[in-house]
Amino acid sequence: METLTIIIAVATAIVGFLLGFLISKTSGKKHIEEAKEKAEAIVKEAKTTGESIKKDKILQAKEKFIELKAEHEKVILARDKKIADAEKRTRDKESKVSNELSKSKKLNKELEIKLKETDERFDYVEKRQEEVDKAHDRQIKELEIIGGLSAEEAKAQLVETLKESAKTDAMALIQDTIEEAKLTAQQEAKKIVVNTIQRIGTEEAIDNCVSVFNLESDDVKGRIIGREGRNIRAIEAATGVEIIVDDTPEAIILSCFDAVRREVARLSLHRLVTDGRIHPARIEEVVKKTRKQIDEEIIDIGKRTVIDLGIHGLHPELLKMVGRMKYRSSYGQNLLQHSREVAKLCGVMAAELGLNPKLAKRAGLLHDIGKVPETETEVPHAILGMQMAEKYGEKPDVCNAIGAHHDEIEMTSLLSPIIQVCDAISGARPGARRQVLDSYIQRLKDLENIAFGFNGVKKAYAIQAGRELRVIVESEKVNDEKASNLSFEISQKIQTDMTYPGQVKVTVIRETRAVNIAK
Repeated sequence: METLTIIIAVATAIVGFLLGFLISKTSGKKHIEEAKEKAEAIVKEAKTTGESIKKDKILQAKEKFIELKAEHEKVILARDKKIADAEKRTRDKESKVSNELSKSKKLNKELEIKLKETDERFDYVEKRQEEVDKAHDRQIKELEIIGGLSAEEAKAQLVETLKESAKTDAMALIQDTIEEAKLTAQQEAKKIVVNTIQRIGTEEAIDNCVSVFNLESDDVKGRIIGREGRNIRAIEAATGVEIIVDDTPEAIILSCFDAVRREVARLSLHRLVTDGRIHPARIEEVVKKTRKQIDEEIIDIGKRTVIDLGIHGLHPELLKMVGRMKYRSSYGQNLLQHSREVAKLCGVMAAELGLNPKLAKRAGLLHDIGKVPETETEVPHAILGMQMAEKYGEKPDVCNAIGAHHDEIEMTSLLSPIIQVCDAISGARPGARRQVLDSYIQRLKDLENIAFGFNGVKKAYAIQAGRELRVIVESEKVNDEKASNLSFEISQKIQTDMTYPGQVKVTVIRETRAVNIAK
């Protein structure tokens, strides 16, 4: 501060001197004196200003020092408090540790006392066991002398005696358990299945691999065949359908395993015959328009189906697959009708079991989409359907139900067994599917042969289309108790050795007749 004041004073003096020098040249001595006075006044004012600035800076420095000192004291107090808390916690821990050590010592002493008592008791028990073993050996020797049999021989006789009794008791227990289960679980399951079937009514739909196209007259056949057969070859090439023109009056046969192609060919022929212009160029044009119309109809069928079932958010490609089901049959059963039936059954059964009915309907409708792929593949239809469902964003439960409905993969959700059961119900419904007569007769013979493989069976009849097996046994060889066991064993044998839709009921009949003639 003093240096600053001196510098200001010197600068002021220099300025005054210069002013005085200039004034002296211009105005003379008078002006010099006035300049000196001004210079002295300026120097005095500068000193006063410097002193005030010095005082202000000193006050600011003192305030800053006091503030820093207060903050330092706060930091020291906080540190002292933390140290005091740490010391307190350490003292508490030390006291706890000392208490635990004292308890541990006390427990060790108690354990030593108990171990000593246990050792004494163990020695006593060993001595008593030795005495009991000796007494047991004496009793066995006395029994062997009295009975004239050794212990092993007596044991063997006892086992043989109890074997039949144990087997009979076991079978009786099994039958009681089965009857009890029938009164509870089977009754409820049957109630759910029967109610579901009764509430869902569907029409029987049977599709063939051939379609008949009726003609107004046999003259049209020649126009369809064309010169040197060019028209019929063009139709077969454009549609992929084999056209059979034979002696059948006013009709031609369209043969193809793909029902969509057959429908395209049928509609195309109808348009060509109605229009009258039948030549290769016109055939290609009509087939193209008809195929486009069928594609639109397939999408429309898929949309109507999901609306009827209350299913929302289905991918457009899946909608097309649902529509294509209308033109596909499985064992003579229309695939779309079968899938609708399975969807309705699944929805009702899921509601009865407290599951999500909409998700069950979705899985039931899509469970056979692997049967209608755009291109042929060797992958099983259940796995292919699961892959398609995964590709188009279906939920994991729905995908697993599709893939597991024929046991190709493991079931991971409760929807999967529901889909499997409803698929079997729809397929096993009388009249739903056509079966080859030979395989049907062979299944009946296999059922009867299984029954004849058991002792005491006199006659066996497979009735109700193979859904019930009635077995007549010889009353002299099979008593009532064995008849019950025989029914159970035959049912297990059928379940293990045969594959069949639905269930097979096994009824064992035993009767005794006494006949006399009065003369």
